Amino acid sequence: MTATTAEAPPPGLRVPKRRGVELSLLLCAVLISVFGYAEVGLARTGAVPPDTARYGAGLGALALLAHLAVRFRAPYADPLLLPIAVLLNGLGLALIHRLDLETPGDRAAPTQLVWSTLGVALFITVVVLLRDHRVLQRYAYLSMATALFLMLLPIFFPAVNGAKIWIRIGGLSFQPGEFAKILLAVFFAAYLAANRHALAYTGRRIWRLQLPTGRVLGPIVAFWVLSVGVLVLERDLGTSLLFFGLFVIMLYVATGRTGWIAVGLLLAAVGAVAVGSFEPHVHSRVEDWLNPFASIEAGDGPGQLAQSLFSFAAGGMLGTGLGRGHSVLIGFAAKSDFILATAGEELGLVGLTALFLLYALLVARGYRSGLALRDPFGRLLAIGLASILALQVFVIAGGVMGLIPLTGMAMPFLAQGGSSVVTNWIIVALLIRVSDSARAPLPEPAETGIVVPVTEGVR
Repeated sequence: MTATTAEAPPPGLRVPKRRGVELSLLLCAVLISVFGYAEVGLARTGAVPPDTARYGAGLGALALLAHLAVRFRAPYADPLLLPIAVLLNGLGLALIHRLDLETPGDRAAPTQLVWSTLGVALFITVVVLLRDHRVLQRYAYLSMATALFLMLLPIFFPAVNGAKIWIRIGGLSFQPGEFAKILLAVFFAAYLAANRHALAYTGRRIWRLQLPTGRVLGPIVAFWVLSVGVLVLERDLGTSLLFFGLFVIMLYVATGRTGWIAVGLLLAAVGAVAVGSFEPHVHSRVEDWLNPFASIEAGDGPGQLAQSLFSFAAGGMLGTGLGRGHSVLIGFAAKSDFILATAGEELGLVGLTALFLLYALLVARGYRSGLALRDPFGRLLAIGLASILALQVFVIAGGVMGLIPLTGMAMPFLAQGGSSVVTNWIIVALLIRVSDSARAPLPEPAETGIVVPVTEGVR
């Protein structure tokens, strides 16, 4: 008998590609985004913006080009990934445009549209040129070296808003750490796929945790030191949490040992408490988190976090309506760190829940694609990439809602930030490639009667 899983389609079975479903969902995503853009104009000026048709045509053209790339190069890919990305990107453009109307001297939507176009172009490039995700496994250590270089590069540039995570050259600025996270996911997936058995079954057993040998455990400890070093040198709590959280999640998936989660949380807590107590920039964010209304009590007016909480409260259940809120009072970070507060105020709890469900669905489909693969590298890569999105949403939403200290990261697809939107489009392209491998039908058995064992390919 052929060694198939419960969900694996037998060889020769016609698997639906569902590209028509994807195209229909893309049409809905573009229409919703255009409706949001028009609603902002109606709320602010009483008329539909004159460039609404041009905005819709541009967004629709980008979506169509991306769809054609998927249709011809990844025909079995998950039909939900691309429409969700287009919808989140389109809603982000509408929200940034809405905030631009309050800040005529600081228009970010046109620049964000350019970055979105570049992101879709790179999405198409990855889908077309990368025919097999397993090719990336060959460049594991090159990915690690490049990621380290990108992570350390901002140290040599001036701090922006207290954190050294930006590189500014003339009028161009970008965050190298955004690209480093993809490279680290590739390295982690390759390293853990090669050492998963040693991590799970060798070494000493202490209490309920199986500690591997020093040769295997060394890179894990080294990366913990590295993540804390990034936090100290760049004063960036968000990047440190993201990198270390990504590694712990992938380590758990590779070994199946829940003890690694406890160890990871303990190490992360120790590093965060130590640096938060002694590094002034991080310490000030912790103080704001512990008492967001301290500036009001001191008579200095509300700070950014307090204004964010006021925005969520003002939105209530159904929101004030697009274009009718006052979240611009948050200040310079309203279009980036705190854009979720604008969504909460103007779309309300219902709209905010819908946004979170979109993110949850995007992450869940990434996990499903990874779990459907038989090759360990592809499984770990897909879960790692989806976890990057999940961790970003958690730390950003938690920060602006006062659940955890602020991190200064950008909400995926939604917030202003060229590096972020480009990186997220690359992540979706890689998930498209992995999901295509997962859903593709198995090859036909040889006519000689020899049974072909299953290596990958389930729903």
